[in-house]
Amino acid sequence: MTKQSAGILMYRDSGAAPELLLVHPGGPFWANKDRGAWSIPKGEYEAGEDPLAAAKREFAEELGSAPPHRAFLDLGEIKQPSRKMIIAFAVRGDFDPDKLKSNRIELEWPPKSGRTQSFPEIDRAQWFTLAEVREKIQPGQAPFIDRLLESLGEESYGKR
Repeated sequence: MTKQSAGILMYRDSGAAPELLLVHPGGPFWANKDRGAWSIPKGEYEAGEDPLAAAKREFAEELGSAPPHRAFLDLGEIKQPSRKMIIAFAVRGDFDPDKLKSNRIELEWPPKSGRTQSFPEIDRAQWFTLAEVREKIQPGQAPFIDRLLESLGEESYGKR
């Protein structure tokens, strides 16, 4: 069965164009990766589970703060190169990256060592301009940016 993830792309008004919040995955694999490594806060959900409810849960788990209680824009679904399906929702809000408090994951590290170590699922959160976000986001998630800008009526900013 195809894995499904749901996430939230938070944006805030900041002058001429919105800024977008992305998160950087924690753990040793991602430690030295930056360009194309950032993501919207997201996580897997089970068949039959409400995707928006799952996206809100994952946002809270990964950032340590619930998303705002506002109307969400449905940004649709995208099939990733890994064949995983991601559905995303957008919401206007604000989050202080200094208040990030991510849940933790357990990994065998180093590989085949037999030792388990704990790492934050997300090690950083940051607001990015549209130009920056296009460099930072995992390429398979980039269409969500265009969909958000189209929904906001700001197509002219989408290709900058």
